[in-house]
Amino acid sequence: MSYTQKQIDKFNRQKYIAQMEKVSKNIFRMLRDENVGSKDFVLKLSKLKKDLDERAEVQLDSEYHQQLKSYIVRLHRMTCLNETFCDKNLDDMREAEMSNLNRLQKLKNGMSYKKEKHRAKRQNDEWD
Repeated sequence: MSYTQKQIDKFNRQKYIAQMEKVSKNIFRMLRDENVGSKDFVLKLSKLKKDLDERAEVQLDSEYHQQLKSYIVRLHRMTCLNETFCDKNLDDMREAEMSNLNRLQKLKNGMSYKKEKHRAKRQNDEWD
């Protein structure tokens, strides 16, 4: 069975997004764990970023996915590409980076809490 280009693109997009989600979850787990040192953090993040870079880059439409990608790139630049990164730097940034990840999760979940019946009600109010 042969796949259409549209199916292949959709598959690649899903895999790229899943990989970004995996990176963000691992970052959160490492930041939350006080026993993770700067060397472990850099090694793991470098490996995760390398795996993400190996995937074909795709067009990201949602604001959440765009911000998640820029967050991963920024954190990688701040930690892995910074030769002076140490345990003290990691401890100093833990709280702020966990807040940033939390903000990204709120952005992701922003629309999922509104029930369809409430959206329709608000739209109909304009007609009254």
